[in-house]
Amino acid sequence: MASILKVDTITGVTTAGSIAITGEGNSTTTNLQQGLAKSWCNLQGTSTAAIRDSFNTASITDNGTGDYRFTFTSAMNNVNYSTDCSHSALGTDYRFIVLLKGSSSALSNYTTSQFEVLANQVQNGANAADFPYVGVGVNGDLA
Repeated sequence: MASILKVDTITGVTTAGSIAITGEGNSTTTNLQQGLAKSWCNLQGTSTAAIRDSFNTASITDNGTGDYRFTFTSAMNNVNYSTDCSHSALGTDYRFIVLLKGSSSALSNYTTSQFEVLANQVQNGANAADFPYVGVGVNGDLA
């Protein structure tokens, strides 16, 4: 199936990374760089943890069962970026969570160059668990 892009006018990119798209009586300016993911990673988390595919992920570190560190190739501008975490487990019970690793007072493992996640199996007392698929995505500003 072919994709079709219908616009009347596309004007030049500004220094802020915005592009003005005008068409069908409307004028919209969209900041393309703000809307793009700055990093993502698809991780094989069981046995020997390994990156399947990624963007702006220099490396991962397996810190133990369900505990993974993701290091950026290019650092973020500050620690106010957003992370999305997902996972997939094989079997019939899918009550699992993946969350940012930190203490009750601060996300000390959440820096401009890296962040850590913990994967837990809810039905097993919320104990750490390795998953065959762990996905993370990051939005924010690069340094």
